[in-house]
Amino acid sequence: MNLFRRPAPSLDDLILDAPHEDLPSDALMPTVARPAQVFVRGQGSWLWDSEDRAYLDFSQGSAANSLGHSPQVLVKALADQTQALINPGNGLHNRPQLNLVDRLCHHTGSDQGYLLNSGAEACEAAIKLARKWGQQHRGGAYHIISASTGCHGRSFAAMAASTGAGGNRFEPQLPGFSHVPFNDLPALHAAVDAQTVAIMLEPIQGAAGVIPATEHYLKGVERLCRELGILLILDEVHTGIGRCGTLLVEQQYGVRADIITLGKGLGGGVPLAALLARGKACCFEVGELDGTHHGNALMAAAGEAVLKTVVVEGFLEQVRESGLYLGEGLARLAYRYDHGQLRGHGLMWGLTLSDDSADAVVKAALHEGLILNAPQPNCLRFTPALTVSKSNIDEMLLRLARAFSRVRTAQLQCRKGIAV
Repeated sequence: MNLFRRPAPSLDDLILDAPHEDLPSDALMPTVARPAQVFVRGQGSWLWDSEDRAYLDFSQGSAANSLGHSPQVLVKALADQTQALINPGNGLHNRPQLNLVDRLCHHTGSDQGYLLNSGAEACEAAIKLARKWGQQHRGGAYHIISASTGCHGRSFAAMAASTGAGGNRFEPQLPGFSHVPFNDLPALHAAVDAQTVAIMLEPIQGAAGVIPATEHYLKGVERLCRELGILLILDEVHTGIGRCGTLLVEQQYGVRADIITLGKGLGGGVPLAALLARGKACCFEVGELDGTHHGNALMAAAGEAVLKTVVVEGFLEQVRESGLYLGEGLARLAYRYDHGQLRGHGLMWGLTLSDDSADAVVKAALHEGLILNAPQPNCLRFTPALTVSKSNIDEMLLRLARAFSRVRTAQLQCRKGIAV
């Protein structure tokens, strides 16, 4: 018996050839599992690390970098605004804030808007707005129904409205929320009671693995809200601002929400979000919503630059064309490697794998110079820049194929107990 025989390598060892050494980052709270690389610059669909290695980025900050890394239109808007005015304070008007809110309301058919820092904040504000409306118009109703496997952020009210954010590890949860299965109209109808003020949904569940609502379901939800006199809140933090080929996904479904939340891509990579309201839902009064950096001139200028770009004639058509091209390529790979269902709209796609190997694929892809996201153990999510080229998509598919092959080989070696 060889007492000095080295143990069989782990799947990570086989995928990565050799494990990366950990960076000296003890000062950073370990709230996110990050690879060892330190990224120093980006341009379009590409990122470079501190060793000047290039990576093709098909996550783009989980869809935040809507125009890619450091697009010239955003760089110029931020540089110009920095020299003029950064943050006069939320108690004072600034021109970029007014311009962006006016443009958002015009292009989305909304009546009022408010700018915040993140999608979670926007969802939190939507909950406040709905409950304020419930006090005024529904006898103090406060109950909000959302969908199982949904995710609306990680602030306390947003977590209470969610079940798909990795669970609530900070009990007790805030009261006044319930969850029913997604795409199940009878369950939703049964959950409504006299205290229900709103139904809050993602039209496409992002963190769950890009799960779209069916048209029958979402139209049925809208009809239910109208019949019962309650509000419909659509969380378009992930799907809005052109991500799925239209400015808002509600346009594809032919529905109209009372309240909409936006975030991620609105700022093009900087922290910016928006709360939009229509008709009877416009009921906030002075002193009921505030924030030190809400609507600051610098971030609003970035959002205005992004929105102006996305609504240019032909831009969203190009997103739809690129999305179809990406979807076709992913479908071919899924078939070749015997993976599961592919779901998506525009440039937001989720691929279900044949096993819980998503994290392994993400690590293997990084080794191949490709950045991906795994929202679920058995699912990959693809949210490239809205400006992604077909050549970038072709290169991504090549690197993803190599990552799939690397993981498959490593799995076979692990099963055989091969040692190095």
